[in-house]
Amino acid sequence: QVQLVESGGDLVQPGGSLSLSCAASGNIFSIKTMGWFRQAPGKQRELVAQITSDGRTTYADSVKGRFTISRDNAKYTVHLQMSSLKPEDTAVYYCNADEVAVTIAWGIRAYEYDRWGQGTQVTVSS
Repeated sequence: QVQLVESGGDLVQPGGSLSLSCAASGNIFSIKTMGWFRQAPGKQRELVAQITSDGRTTYADSVKGRFTISRDNAKYTVHLQMSSLKPEDTAVYYCNADEVAVTIAWGIRAYEYDRWGQGTQVTVSS
C-alpha cells in the first residue's frame, strides 16, 4: 500500500517562507498527480497546488505567485515552497497522490487512487 509522509511544517511569522516535502513509498512504478491540500479549523479541505508527472501545475488563486510546487519523479517526492506567508495560510497541509501505479508481482501492476499523508501543521503568526 502506498504511504505518504510529509515534513516541514512549522510556526513562521507573516511574510516568512517555509518549505514542505512529501515522500511516497510502497513499490511505486509511477504517480500521475501529486499535490498539496490544506484544511484550516472549521473549514473544508481545499486544493493548494497540484503537479502532474509531465510537470503541469495548478494553483489555488489564493496562493498564486507565492507558492511553488515541484516534484522529483525518480524519488516520488513533491515539494511546496511557500513564501510571503499570511495568517490565513495557517492550516494542516496534506500531501496527496493520485493514480499511483504499484508493482504487485513481476510484470503486474495495480493502481491506487487518492492517497493521503497524515498532514503537517503550518502556523503563520507573529
